[in-house]
Amino acid sequence: MNHLAPFVTEVDFATGALSAPGYVLQRRLSDMASMYADSAESARILAEEGDRLIYEVQGVELPVEEGQIPHCTTRISPGRIGAEYHMTKGHYHARREQGEVYFGLSGRGCLVMQTEAGETSVQTMVAGSAAYVPPFWAHRTVNIGDEDFVFFSVWEARAGHDYGTIERDGFRKLVVRRDGQPTVVDNPRYR
Repeated sequence: MNHLAPFVTEVDFATGALSAPGYVLQRRLSDMASMYADSAESARILAEEGDRLIYEVQGVELPVEEGQIPHCTTRISPGRIGAEYHMTKGHYHARREQGEVYFGLSGRGCLVMQTEAGETSVQTMVAGSAAYVPPFWAHRTVNIGDEDFVFFSVWEARAGHDYGTIERDGFRKLVVRRDGQPTVVDNPRYR
């Protein structure tokens, strides 16, 4: 195991910016068009409005070994693709037995979770919410507000990320705007 020196990272709660990010990942609509239920609207937005930023992750890089606790911030832009709110891609952990903690910093969002056995849970998050993602649950976050939704995440370094299962099957539940309100509905494209 690496013996790292202790360190502190400053976090801007409003923007999610880290004082010294080890990495920055941006996901644009072109990276996620197939994740949204309304593929025609994804194509229209790309053609007419351009490749909008859906979300950005800023993280601290640590060795992938037992005992290390990586952490990052995620900032999801407000907006919708059709009725569906902007969201992260979502993932299972490659090591399904690993959990994760999300802490809301600003804005308003939902944490959408599911198990491979078909259980689902959707939890609302605001600034100050600490949400626990138990082992074996896939998870995705959704911005249901009119401003950036920003949260901080912490996980075990060896957890890994399995995005492929979600890219192939989707999530069982979607968060859409209906009658001016966020509403959880079944995903018609879920496999």
